[in-house]
Amino acid sequence: MNIYPLSAPVMPLRGLAAALFGAAALLTGAANAQQQPLAAWDASDETNAASIDHGAWQDTLDAYLRIRESGVNRFDYAALKADAGGSAGLDGYLASLQRIDPRRYSRAEQKAYWINFYNALTMRIVRDAYPVDSIRDIGKGFLRGLLFPGPWNEVHARAVGRDLSLDDIENGILRPIWRDNRIHYALNCASLGCPNLLPMAFTADNAEALLDEAARAYVNHPRGAAFADDDLLVVSSIYKWYAEDFGGTQEALLAHLVRYAEKPLADRLRNFSGALDYAYDWSLNRP
Repeated sequence: MNIYPLSAPVMPLRGLAAALFGAAALLTGAANAQQQPLAAWDASDETNAASIDHGAWQDTLDAYLRIRESGVNRFDYAALKADAGGSAGLDGYLASLQRIDPRRYSRAEQKAYWINFYNALTMRIVRDAYPVDSIRDIGKGFLRGLLFPGPWNEVHARAVGRDLSLDDIENGILRPIWRDNRIHYALNCASLGCPNLLPMAFTADNAEALLDEAARAYVNHPRGAAFADDDLLVVSSIYKWYAEDFGGTQEALLAHLVRYAEKPLADRLRNFSGALDYAYDWSLNRP
């Protein structure tokens, strides 16, 4: 996911460091608050009953996604990079998506298209850079890496003749067009703190069920919400970075968590009036 943590090495020129941090804060806020859809993508054809084939992405998930009892799925980037056939399959899938004009399909088909596009593109970006310890280690240029660790603002694809970054897909298309906070549970940023990469490709038919399943899995895992004590609830930093998508207040966030929490957690959340803290693990989700 396109999160830009404001962290940088200590610099001897304190004025310059302060200026860089200030610029990062302004640009980060602008990026994460972006809610206007890219006008070029805000169209659909609800009369089109055709479906988009995500079989090649399903093959990739079947071959390289590792399901773990811990509840944190892993992706085997090393195995994918070493497998010429598997890599060709993923590359071919992304090439096929870039030949499609998603606006000619229904909204339901588009939603699955963009979620799968984002996840498959993320896996390829990490595969190409592997070995790395974190997706935040991927990026071009000293200044760019200092202000915005990670590849989210870089162009990595094209569709309908337009350049696309991961940020474009998430903040310029998925969030503003669908306004569905469950999308945060579907997009995977290749990190242990992120909601799982699911073992099934999204389709128009299964997307709603998968989004609910992903929301329940994350909320009920310690990465999503865990009590440190009766007065402190530690939640994923996703709920801070995208606070507006979850209601913008602690009360709204708690109501969202209750909606997906299993009964013991839900009962405790309903009666909670303490403080929130935030946590996130950027370690790569490799085996």
